[in-house]
Amino acid sequence: NRSAKEMRSAAKIFAPFKHLRKVVVFGSARSARDSPDYKMATDFACEMVRQDFMLIAGGNEGIMGAVQRGAGRAHSFALAVRLPSEQRVDEPTEGDPKLVTLNYFFTRKLSFVKEAHAFALLPGGFGTMDEAFEVLTLMQTGKTRIVPVVLLDRPRGTYWETWMQFLTKRLLKFGFISEEDFAFFKIRHSAQDAVAEITRFYEVFHSARWLGERYVIRLNRPLSNEALLDLNNHFKDVLRAGEIVQRSAIPKEDGELETPDSPRLIFTPVRSRFGRFRQLIDAINSSGVS
Repeated sequence: NRSAKEMRSAAKIFAPFKHLRKVVVFGSARSARDSPDYKMATDFACEMVRQDFMLIAGGNEGIMGAVQRGAGRAHSFALAVRLPSEQRVDEPTEGDPKLVTLNYFFTRKLSFVKEAHAFALLPGGFGTMDEAFEVLTLMQTGKTRIVPVVLLDRPRGTYWETWMQFLTKRLLKFGFISEEDFAFFKIRHSAQDAVAEITRFYEVFHSARWLGERYVIRLNRPLSNEALLDLNNHFKDVLRAGEIVQRSAIPKEDGELETPDSPRLIFTPVRSRFGRFRQLIDAINSSGVS
């Protein structure tokens, strides 16, 4: 009962802002205010607000506090969790009606994933690693929508490169992940590059959803015939039947027609190649338009 109440409470707080895209930021609660990571998180949040995104962080100190300061109270949410240690809510979030304090990590993480249109991760400890691997697992298995995941580090920082070495030399080498799984995330070394990666993801691609066995990708503008032909040539391995076609909205998209006049790409895919789905989205955003 308590977990259900927590999920309902969080959903009510987010509901008035469902028309706005949101970036979830993860990182260490131990990052000092004078650290490069703290400044980068602040700059990143500030710039995402300029791009009309809202920010969601963990409501604590460190990177989470930096995000709240950079975004400002009006443009940010905090999802805090009750802990037995003497952790407190960071100053910018105190008294904010968009502060959600939860008792369970799983309801907190569910809210993060449910509301996110992008993730940015800065260096952190066990919690950051847990959040990183959970987000990647959910996308790899098709249990959540595909969104940009940016691993943000200071200039010349090696935190995420070292992490990548582990993935490559252990997980990939022994066949526990596939090469295409690396498409789910990008490593960036400046706030500006991280922002550009997220905004580029939504340049042509708008959103996607399943309609039975068909996958419907909504576009901000139509693709040229040549671009559509290139997609069909390069992503044949993703198709279970037929080809990728471009058309108008499908009536069965009831309740989700927030973009009724925008074109769609529709195809019947193999439902196990979600890394390739991400590569397809990147190709769409790089395609010429009609």
